[in-house]
Amino acid sequence: MARASIQLRCTECGYKSVKALGRCPNCGAWDSFAEEAPPLKSVGTGKAGIARPRPSPNPAALTRLEDVSEEGEARFSSRIGELDRVLGGGFVPGEVLLLGGEPGVGKSTLLLQVAQQMLEAGQRVVYLAGEESPGQIRLRARRLGVSGGLELLRETELEAMLATLEAAPPDFLVVDSIQTIETTASPGSLVAVRDATAALTRFAKRHQVTTVLVGHVTKEGVVAGPKVIEHVVDATLYLESAGNFRILRSSKNRFGPVGELGVFSMVNEGLAEVPNPSAAFLAERPLGAPGSVVALSLSGERALALEVQALAARTPFPAPRRVSQGLDSRRVDVVLAVLERRLNLPLGNLDIYVNLAGGLRIFDPGLDLAVGLAVYSAVVGRPIPQDVAVVGEVGLAGELRSVEGLERRLREGQRAGFERLVHPPQFKSLEAAVNMFI
Repeated sequence: MARASIQLRCTECGYKSVKALGRCPNCGAWDSFAEEAPPLKSVGTGKAGIARPRPSPNPAALTRLEDVSEEGEARFSSRIGELDRVLGGGFVPGEVLLLGGEPGVGKSTLLLQVAQQMLEAGQRVVYLAGEESPGQIRLRARRLGVSGGLELLRETELEAMLATLEAAPPDFLVVDSIQTIETTASPGSLVAVRDATAALTRFAKRHQVTTVLVGHVTKEGVVAGPKVIEHVVDATLYLESAGNFRILRSSKNRFGPVGELGVFSMVNEGLAEVPNPSAAFLAERPLGAPGSVVALSLSGERALALEVQALAARTPFPAPRRVSQGLDSRRVDVVLAVLERRLNLPLGNLDIYVNLAGGLRIFDPGLDLAVGLAVYSAVVGRPIPQDVAVVGEVGLAGELRSVEGLERRLREGQRAGFERLVHPPQFKSLEAAVNMFI
């Protein structure tokens, strides 16, 4: 039998080659190829390689759907209400979560607070400190009020770390961060991050250890590493900065809703929950100012009352600028086209700036009506009454269309104290809403 040949693999991106290359043709890295034995061939393939026996059938692995319990997955609370909201009710034993965010946004702070809650609930918590020294973590833990029962693990070599954890599996594991784990590839490379995530996921599932992996984000705002990481884990959460607030949102969740949003504020004692986000985001709203409209938005299952601002200024450039922050720029362009075409609002010589106040980023069709009213108000210089909140999608004909979760949005508007709620089918078109209030 012929001996299996040695392959070469790029340690940065995983590209494979049968001969040594100075520069990887896939990712462009120099001197990144290392030898790797090819996978063993199974019996019956007809190719050279080391034969191994076929696995024996396992009928016990099959389960009838009608025999599966309808009770769902068992959960336990994080004892932090905003986090439970994003998770869909709490953690699931054996669940693997990926928490991403920019440096300094508060990922480690949030996880130390979660660790304290788990310790108070009687669980054994291990915190893998790959980036900070134990002394740095001790200083932060003292500020956050974390007890001394938290166990720190300083081992970052994957095999040694797994051996330590296998000897005494904890109830809750935090890995800060996944980019510091050392495998056969260099730490932080795509191959190392992928292999470490897969190994930790197998460990968590085998021992029912709830695991949170911290991941750095790229300049595009996504977790650094191969996309397969987000496919392997059960949930992907992002912690973002929004002015004075921190926003925790889910982009994937196998055990709960996707797109759910939690709001925190950064204080000396760590991240504090914001029980009424609508009041917090509207606290600095200028009353009686043209171009300011309150919109009733929906993120996941949470309805929010948010301020949409618009400003119109005469342009010194041949082509006027269209700038939008926190909103879907393509939907803003559609609303501006409707205003100019259907309502005869002259925008050809004006720069238009549209902003979702508070630093939030929400792509919701229900904000269209607020954008239209805000821009019209800014152009003509007439304010919208301060007791009005609006919601509705604007069609290309200028009509108003219903949106998802309308009842929840309207209840939030009433709870926030707005007396007049503008929405379809109460108003049939954007023009009817403009004529009513401007």
